Amino acid sequence: MEVNHTADILGTAYLAVEYVDSLLPANPLQEPMKDAWDYMMDNYTKFQIATWGSLFVHEFIYFVFCLPGFIFQFLPFMQKYKIQQDKPETWEKQWKCFKVLLFNHFCIQLPLICGTYHFTEFFSIPYDWDSMPRWPYLLAQCFGCAVVEDTWHYFLHRLLHHRRVYKYIHKVHHEFTSPFGMQAEYAHPAETIILGAGFFIGIMIFCNHVTLLWAWVTIRLLETIDVHSGYDIPLNPLHIIPFYAGARFHDFHHMNFVGNYSSTFTWWDKLLGTDSQYKHHQHKQDLKKEQ
Repeated sequence: MEVNHTADILGTAYLAVEYVDSLLPANPLQEPMKDAWDYMMDNYTKFQIATWGSLFVHEFIYFVFCLPGFIFQFLPFMQKYKIQQDKPETWEKQWKCFKVLLFNHFCIQLPLICGTYHFTEFFSIPYDWDSMPRWPYLLAQCFGCAVVEDTWHYFLHRLLHHRRVYKYIHKVHHEFTSPFGMQAEYAHPAETIILGAGFFIGIMIFCNHVTLLWAWVTIRLLETIDVHSGYDIPLNPLHIIPFYAGARFHDFHHMNFVGNYSSTFTWWDKLLGTDSQYKHHQHKQDLKKEQ
């Protein structure tokens, strides 16, 4: 009975999405996108699409999303939005970060990406245009992936802060107490694998088309670069998302090495009380502003 009730709720939600989607104007890019996709399918193998396509999406999206934060350091009017204004970025730190990123991306993440094709083949995940889910479903799937990843990240991240293991693995990521966007994936190779596993769990649960891989990596990179940016930008559209953590929430974690362990949302920290020091800090900041 309860299963039927859940199915009815999901069925109603799908109908609502269909109705809203039917009211939206036609996407003028639909045909060009279809032509480009068909060209890719006709000229490249599934292995090439899954492997090199995924690598390209990751590298392109990562450094494009890092670019605004990199430019902010040269714009004086943006410094009022920097959270830790007494710790500016330096060329030395950014160059060191960049070199570690290249190692992690091509020596750790690329071998994992090479397994994408075998994953899609094993689970018979389609690549064709006609099987591609429409954007409302794609967004819903990405949200599901984010919930799964955030849960994995909270508990494993918190475990990496245990005094017996912290200095061996997670200390690398905390080398910069004032984070900047490019530092989002600056980590020990073991941490890249341990925390990165959360990304793939959601894919294993929700993936029904190869486009989810690329949509989810785009959203995940946008989020992690934003929270590591070091800038609390007003009118950030990501703050529309309920329980979204944001840069100030995660910056506190880097500044104090404790609490605020979640990657995307705040609910696990609120539920388990690991945001208590952050709330106390915010309360003190609010009192200073009132004086």
